[in-house]
Amino acid sequence: MKVLLLIFAALIARAQTPTVDQIMSRVALNQAKSQDLRTSYLYHQKQVLKAVRGNGKIAREEHREYTVTPKHRGVERTLVSFEGKYENHGKFMPYSQPRYQYKGMDIDGELLDSFSRDMLQNSNGRDGIDTSLFPLTYHQQLKYNFTLIGQQDYHGHPVYRVRFEPRKKPGFDDLDDNGAAWKGEALIDAEEYQPVNVHTDLAWKAPLWLKTVLGTNFRGVGFNVTYQKFADGLWFPVSYGGEFEVRAVFFYKRTFTIAMTNSDFRHTDVTSNVAYALEDK
Repeated sequence: MKVLLLIFAALIARAQTPTVDQIMSRVALNQAKSQDLRTSYLYHQKQVLKAVRGNGKIAREEHREYTVTPKHRGVERTLVSFEGKYENHGKFMPYSQPRYQYKGMDIDGELLDSFSRDMLQNSNGRDGIDTSLFPLTYHQQLKYNFTLIGQQDYHGHPVYRVRFEPRKKPGFDDLDDNGAAWKGEALIDAEEYQPVNVHTDLAWKAPLWLKTVLGTNFRGVGFNVTYQKFADGLWFPVSYGGEFEVRAVFFYKRTFTIAMTNSDFRHTDVTSNVAYALEDK
């Protein structure tokens, strides 16, 4: 009798578990709603970008802080603090403004600024995060296949673990904002169908001709974003980062890291004094 009861309970639980299509459809809908709610808040953002040489020593490092106000299209970002430094003959030289170049061909400076604009201040996403990196919105989901791995506990809350990959084999042209070049896993809150954590890896590999003829390659390209709930239906990305290695034209090798944290969320309504701070974990 106990065995029958266990089987019956398992069948009921299985019947109540939504399909992965149902899960991701609700995620897409909630993403749109949550993004609209975010336009009523401003927050503080910290960015740390580093370029590390092949010997493990820092070649360039930047610390940026912004006040960010989400809009219906993109965000309004105001720089409030900046510290940068570059290594030159064993010494670190400071600089105080973004896009600083200390020599004619400053590859580290150009790439750091490019990564900041494309990955932390991307106009393709309302939060500055490129939506093509994390296929959560309706239009991005159309380019991917999703698989429900199971249900688990994450920081005391039940979540669905969902794996995703491009519907078609990605190519060189899929590296832009319109392509589907990523694979990974997402943890979806099982009660509110909001993403809690998403990790992506590049599903595209540099073709042999690019590596042999031009000596160019990308390795370890991956990103991670964590969301946190602040009010009913209101979830914000509170941390985002990635690390990847770039080799170009045989002589250039760097490991780049980017890290972003959002905190001190405040309602823009002048009649309200609501404020939220990111909890230390």
